[in-house]
Amino acid sequence: MATFALTFGILMVIMLGMALGVILMGRSIKGSCGGLNAIGDSDQCLVCSKEIDPNSPLRERLECPRAKKMLERAQMDSKAV
Repeated sequence: MATFALTFGILMVIMLGMALGVILMGRSIKGSCGGLNAIGDSDQCLVCSKEIDPNSPLRERLECPRAKKMLERAQMDSKAV
């Protein structure tokens, strides 16, 4: 039980430190580049606006109906903001 409490406490301190770092730096949390951005038909990443490699292997791996639906939802959310 003591090992669990110690481990839990250490993880909470680490998470608090990361949260305070994000808050004090004034930055917003962003998604990563690639992933679903790579399967869209757009020329630029939704997150960082860099050009997307048209020959990315992710395009082939992620071309499924579920991934396309997630991409459409992400694009609708970005237009609404």
